[in-house]
Amino acid sequence: MVEPTFSAFLGDRRLATGALAEVLRVLHARADGQRAQVFADTDGELVKLGRRAEIAQALAPPTEPSAQPVTLLPRHLAWLEGRPEGASAALRRLVDRATRDGVGRERLARDAAYRFVSMMAGDLAGFEEACRALYAGDANRFEAAAADWPRDVRSYARRLAGEGLR
Repeated sequence: MVEPTFSAFLGDRRLATGALAEVLRVLHARADGQRAQVFADTDGELVKLGRRAEIAQALAPPTEPSAQPVTLLPRHLAWLEGRPEGASAALRRLVDRATRDGVGRERLARDAAYRFVSMMAGDLAGFEEACRALYAGDANRFEAAAADWPRDVRSYARRLAGEGLR
């Protein structure tokens, strides 16, 4: 399992990127580190780190995540039970196909970039056009609209958008 990464910004400058514990150590070593904003690289969400207990937990060794339960409606169960290869094989095949085809990855990447730019670039020139370009998947239009943004903000937004911009 790949450990999630995070990026810390102070104003429009990126200070650190890496595992949460690593980023927190960098911020802790800085006098102005408490003012930094930390974003999850997976979904662009702002991470709230205001309490010492949360920071101590983040610095603790990672634990294995628990499996998320899957809830299916009766119609889903009936469809799966009707598959000649069995429900497990049908589910594996559906997951493999969705993973291979990248179903939803572009949208998730665009949403992550939007969350970040809403926080960091919402007041900057070109914000609205950059968002339209982002959801249109137009990398050239996005770059043109964000051309005057601070370099770290622009490059991180582009990184989050990843597959969502072509």
